Amino acid sequence: MEAFKLSPDVDVRARDFAIGCIGAGMIMADNHLEAYRQAGFDVAVIASRTEENARAVAERYGIKTVHETPEALLADARIEIVDIAFPPDLQPDLIRKALAQPHVRAILAQKPLALTLQEAIALRDEARAAGKILSVNQNMRYDQAMRVLKQIIDAGHLGQVVFAQIDMHAIPHWQTFLADYDRLTLANMGVHHLDILRFLFGEPTEITTVARTDPRTQFTHSDGITASTLKFANGVMALSLEDVWSGPREEGFDDDIHIRWRVEGTDGVAKGTIGWPNGAPSTLSYASKTATGGKWVTPEWETMWFPHAFIGVMEQLQYALKSGTEPELSVADNVRTMALVEAGYRSMAEKRTVALSEVPVE
Repeated sequence: MEAFKLSPDVDVRARDFAIGCIGAGMIMADNHLEAYRQAGFDVAVIASRTEENARAVAERYGIKTVHETPEALLADARIEIVDIAFPPDLQPDLIRKALAQPHVRAILAQKPLALTLQEAIALRDEARAAGKILSVNQNMRYDQAMRVLKQIIDAGHLGQVVFAQIDMHAIPHWQTFLADYDRLTLANMGVHHLDILRFLFGEPTEITTVARTDPRTQFTHSDGITASTLKFANGVMALSLEDVWSGPREEGFDDDIHIRWRVEGTDGVAKGTIGWPNGAPSTLSYASKTATGGKWVTPEWETMWFPHAFIGVMEQLQYALKSGTEPELSVADNVRTMALVEAGYRSMAEKRTVALSEVPVE
């Protein structure tokens, strides 16, 4: 029924470069490496802070070489791409050590790239000076519903977008290291949503963010539940809610965990869900005056954000190296997402709307 071909998942255009993985926690073990296994990427070596953990993950995925330390992995001349899954306070040091290795051609880092916007900008500039690719794992851009939504918007089937909303009521797994930071939800969960809004609609001009603490989160934090209103240069208004409380979560209580989204335009509407909280594929339905005769159409797929989106994350980096082009998830682009997060925190602290012009990145 669709007026054009929709592509919820990427085609793998390159598998040419050997990967060294640093980290053996959930995000690496259950998502990166499972995605790479399915796509046929070459993971040559692995290391972590705890060698025993790295060996267990290596056995699980048939990785032949385990190094005792991340530094030993970085010195391995076989490695062309370094994939880092480390906390953001430790990640910049590893990135800098990787940039210094002549055989390392590209680095995939986690988000947030660093604890401050200033350090993220410094890493961007250092990678540029080294002539190497630094890419940041904004994996929600490869969620199947978000990819299809982007295709529908770019094809003009919604007309001029007027309004968008992401409505999250779900409970993230907060990694233990987050208890040491002063920022929580916007930096570690909302960053997905703020980045995807940039991906869909371009650069925002202003953001207003409010927050309160989350009753379930026991460690000290400034932002538990967050709500942001954004305006974009093209006139789009967007709302992003991160409700990490979402109600009692206890035996006998029927909760309603979900993430729903909606985009309204002059010629159509798209809506759907993000399947991550429930371990299901994300969904999308859309009705367009020009493409569907005003009737609702619901394309379907079986792949999911976790782990399948991570195929796209590594594929775009492999292809950038092979083709000599800029990666889709460039560090320069990610710095702009970090600037948006920074503006959100400034809005919370100062209780006002913050223009993005107040947070320069150049």
